[in-house]
Amino acid sequence: MTSLPEVLLSRAVLRCIETQAEAAYPQECCGLLVGIRNASSITISRAEASANVAGKTAGVDTCRRFEVDPRLRLALMRELEESGETIVGLYHSHPNHPARPSRHDRHSIWEPELLWLITAVEKGKAGVTTAHLPDLDDRDFHALKLRVVDGKD
Repeated sequence: MTSLPEVLLSRAVLRCIETQAEAAYPQECCGLLVGIRNASSITISRAEASANVAGKTAGVDTCRRFEVDPRLRLALMRELEESGETIVGLYHSHPNHPARPSRHDRHSIWEPELLWLITAVEKGKAGVTTAHLPDLDDRDFHALKLRVVDGKD
């Protein structure tokens, strides 16, 4: 893999994700990340919360699994068509687990171009958030540098 991009997001966007993760606890929260990607960075301008629709499948534990609502994705794709921004990634929480890709996350890699943000939530309180880029060849993730910047959301 070539050099890995740095991920930039505002404190306001990070707080939005943390708030959703805390509200969803002990379930996993999830959503899509909107922004701009170039060779050296992925700049996240906003986080769009999604219902975790994984629970619509019989026997799926949404405390350990997530699935972004495909209707949100389609609506965002339409909205962003001429904006210069795109869906650059997705995010989800790990209730009572570290903010690193799980075995299930590694098996859920379908779009290697999408960034993954993972927020750990311990006893209902959001903790560390990490950034990862999937690698389809290895069925694993590369950790990315995540820089929280002051600015508008």
